[in-house]
Amino acid sequence: MSAIQRFALLLTIIGAFNWGLIGFFQFDLVASIFGGPNTAMSRIIYGLVGIAGLINLGLLFKPAEETARNEEKQPQMR
Repeated sequence: MSAIQRFALLLTIIGAFNWGLIGFFQFDLVASIFGGPNTAMSRIIYGLVGIAGLINLGLLFKPAEETARNEEKQPQMR
């Protein structure tokens, strides 16, 4: 998995966490940190999370064998 895909996955997880907070507690963490849902910074974060989701969509259709092969090629860091 490339660095861009890992960063996109991190943003997607952050977005999922934010949506979970909205769904369960009606609390938008991104909006509360950046001053509301309509501020420029909040909209940038929402946009980046959306783009990250589109990038990760490619992982859904990537064959499992190809993913395993790519992980075997990368050296394991311990």
